[in-house]
Amino acid sequence: MGGGRMGSAMGGRVAAAGHDLVVFNRTRSRAEKLARRTGARVADTAREAATSAEICLVSLADDAAVMATYLADDGLIAGVQSGAVVCDLSTVAPATVGGLTPLVAQKGATLIDTPVSGSVSVVESGTLTVMVGGDQAALDRARPVLETFAKSIFHLGDVGAGATMKLVVNSLVHSLNVAVSEALVLAEKAGLNRETVYDIFEAGAAGAPYVKYKREAFLRPGEVPVAFSLDLVAKDQKLIHDLAERTETRMDQGEASRQLVAEALEAGLGERDISEIAEFLRRL
Repeated sequence: MGGGRMGSAMGGRVAAAGHDLVVFNRTRSRAEKLARRTGARVADTAREAATSAEICLVSLADDAAVMATYLADDGLIAGVQSGAVVCDLSTVAPATVGGLTPLVAQKGATLIDTPVSGSVSVVESGTLTVMVGGDQAALDRARPVLETFAKSIFHLGDVGAGATMKLVVNSLVHSLNVAVSEALVLAEKAGLNRETVYDIFEAGAAGAPYVKYKREAFLRPGEVPVAFSLDLVAKDQKLIHDLAERTETRMDQGEASRQLVAEALEAGLGERDISEIAEFLRRL
């Protein structure tokens, strides 16, 4: 359920591996686009999609979308079958999946939180990282499906542990994105060639996988399809901020990154890719 950039890419991998795929998206045209590409069947409601599924994959934009999809009269919980495993891949607050878990259990199904680390290109290569919270037996049942798009699967503990780890990972990614943006623009304004500078980023100590797979987005802003919009970055940063407050954790760099993204949104860049923080800095 969920036909956004990540959901569609994961659905394509699942179908290509030979699994029968039923898709639902609140914007039906997105589900139909995925169905045309994969041969999947399009469900009219989340309830219909869940009724026929042994493994439900949920990839939605935010907590509100997750709650609406699960709890509506024609939602996932209304249709999920006994014995099914619901894998929630969304980036949401740990409390959100924690609150939905007993409601899914009342239907005889099991909810595990399985958020992922990586972008669309990482999905397409089948090398995502999955962070799991919840029942080990349910994970074992879902593993063959998750492995169609994931290289590494980590079981971290009870429900909510996967969602927590996803926020921890994204706090690092978002700060790294700002650091790359600032360093790249600093180099350009000091008279250095953008592409050569990026070559050195990749070859040096900071050449993390994120730096490598975002290369074209940083070098050709506005020309590469959006992989992760700044609107969603801001959503993540609010969740990270809330987690830091709850755990009484000081996050100076994270808060500075959050402020910069807020300024980019005010400048109208919300639908642009995360890498276009660099473009925002160039304009200042």
